[in-house]
Formats: sequence, structure tokens, C-alpha cells
Amino acid sequence: MALRLLSKPGFKCTASPFVANYHDYVRCASPGGAMRIPLASPKVIGVANSRGNRGHQEDFYSFATLSLNPEELRISVKKAHAIDWDPSKVGDLYARQVVFVGIYDGHGGSAVSQYLRQELHGLFESVDKSMIPELYTWITKEVGGYFKRYRGGPMTPWIHGVENTSEMDLEARAALAFYEVDKNLSSDPVAQNCGATASLILLHTLDSPAAPFFSAKKTALTVAHCGDTRVLLCSTNGGRVFTMTENHHADSRVESARLRKMMGSALITDSFGESRWMGALANTRSLGDLKYKRFGVTPEPEVRTKLLEGSEWAYIVAVSDGVSSMLSDDEVVDLARGCKDPKTAADRILSFAQELGGGDNATAIVVPLAGWGHITGPDKTKDLREYRLQEAAGSERLRRM
Repeated sequence: MALRLLSKPGFKCTASPFVANYHDYVRCASPGGAMRIPLASPKVIGVANSRGNRGHQEDFYSFATLSLNPEELRISVKKAHAIDWDPSKVGDLYARQVVFVGIYDGHGGSAVSQYLRQELHGLFESVDKSMIPELYTWITKEVGGYFKRYRGGPMTPWIHGVENTSEMDLEARAALAFYEVDKNLSSDPVAQNCGATASLILLHTLDSPAAPFFSAKKTALTVAHCGDTRVLLCSTNGGRVFTMTENHHADSRVESARLRKMMGSALITDSFGESRWMGALANTRSLGDLKYKRFGVTPEPEVRTKLLEGSEWAYIVAVSDGVSSMLSDDEVVDLARGCKDPKTAADRILSFAQELGGGDNATAIVVPLAGWGHITGPDKTKDLREYRLQEAAGSERLRRM
């Protein structure tokens, strides 16, 4: 039995026992048996991370291969894609595999984002539906305020007990894990004013025999998202962007409707013209920020799914707002085109954002798919990027004069 310690800077040390089955490689079938491919290889997942001009780093990331209940995955695939996936055809070892990639952007300090980097993948794997009734009581009674009227969201089937209930799907698991983070942090004063956004990429390949996500013919993609980190899909057909996330700001379509319905209006525009919820937070969904939770700031992730077939998609890019505040979605995915490996692509995205003058903490993660290296059509933002670089260089020269 493994023992997890939540001993991050600024947090009290507590412990909870569970069996940790996640690992840092992905298995795939081969004629000679199972192969293990390390996720940390720059050819498997590419990461670029910088603190920019700031004196501290609040951006973090993590990746792992989780071991989840095949029945839960079967239910998820059926619900999201109407596919009757049979886990017995690939065997239990492969059927349980879900590649987890997380990007976390902290605010008010780095404590919560560091906690997520070290703990969220293990927590996501270990949560169980039996935890939901107690968690629901904590949400409605202890958090209160906005959450007094919370009805359970994706966890609704299990809030009054789990006997004779079905397994969760990935949407319910994501909600349970994110709320459990807040519950774990609730006793520590640091998390009252410190928080983080998070986007999780979950890749579950459906091939038989099992293939890794970067060469699979059919992969179920699930994105669990909370805040303004961004997850983008790049198509091999012309390099078109498919956006898997929406920024959770108070003036966004989804969030403005949710908050007006439950809380009225607490949206304040600062002197820079930026909207802030309660006059303090740019994001209305986050982990941590516990003193704002009773006013409608929720950790519940927005979950979106997509079936990735054949070589239709080239790669996934995840970026923090240190990148997305400088670059459009099209520019982000175009910068990764033609790179020899995912690490080079991530470095190129981050470097370009910094060349334009970006000084914030910034992270770019590139995850290759079966269509890597096969994008057709021209680089549609090349001329724009060259112009923007010239403008940035001219502005820098004027500044130094």
C-alpha cells in the first residue's frame, strides 16, 4: 500500500493510503510482447516551460499513464461516441491504460499549481464513487453559499449512496477529482487566496491490438478543463484548429449564464478594461481560491470529448495564458508545423511568444497523434507572424532609445 503525502510548500502534511498504479510510460503490443515507451521522451510528449520575466514560477504540468476501470472506460466510450468498445479484446493490462497530460497555471502564489503537479494524476486515478456522498455533503454544507443549491452535476447518480449503481464515467470521475482537490485543501489557509487553473488531456486508445496514442487508428479524447489554459487540436487537413476548451471568464457565454442565474452580478471591470469576478478573479472556475467558492467560483471542470480517427489529426497543443495572451489559436498550431519532434514544436511556440514581448510564466505542451508530419496546405499565419516580429523588434528599438 502506497502512502501519499501532501507536503507542498505552504500546505500542512496529511496522508491518505491507496494503491498507486500509474506510471511514466505507455505500453503497446508488439510481436515480441509488451513494449514500454517513456512519456518523458521528447519524441512522445514535448514540453517547454518558462517563468518569463517574473521572479517566480506558477506554471506547472504533469503526465502519467493511469490505470482505470475498463468498465468505466467502456461506459464513457459508449456515452460519448456510441461505440461498443470491448475491453476483453485487448486484455486487462492494455484496456486500463489512459494517458493523462495536465497543465496548471497558478495565481496568488504557486502552492496550488505545485500541488496539482504532484498529486492530481494520482488523485484522478484513485477517487471512487463511494466518496461522492460525503463529498456532496461537504460541498453543500461546508462550502455553502452558491453551492447550497448544487445538485451534484455529473456526480448526481451517486450523491445519496452507491449501492446498486453503475460505474462512473470519465466526466463524473473528473468532477469528483477536482472537487476532492478543494476538499483536501480546505483546511489550509494558503488555499483561501491561492488557486490554479487546470486542463487535463485524457487519451484512451481503442485499437486492438493495443497501439500507443501517437499511432493509434482510433482514440477517445477527453478534456477536463477549468479556467483559461487552452487545449487545441490541429487537423492534418490544412492545419485547421479545433478548440477543445473555452476560457472560463465571467463575461464568457457559458460562465455569464451560469453566474447570472445563481448569483446575480458581481462582475467588475478594472482600470485596464479587464473583467474580474468579485473584483479580484479573472477566472470563474479554478481549484483553490477557497474564499471565493461560496460566491460561485467552481472547481467543476467542463468536459468535452472527441473521437480521433486515423491520421485525421496531427497533434494536440496545450498552453497557459502566458502563451495564449500573445498568440492566436491559429498561430499556436501553425508554429508546431514541420517540427522534427514534439519538444522542438513546444520550444518554438514558447520562444515566439517571448519574442513578441511576452514576459509572463508560460507553458506549451505538444502531444503527437497519428497524423504527425502530414499536414497539408500552406502555413496560414506565416506572413502575420513575420509582420508581428518586425513590429515587436521595432517597438523594442524605440524603447531602448
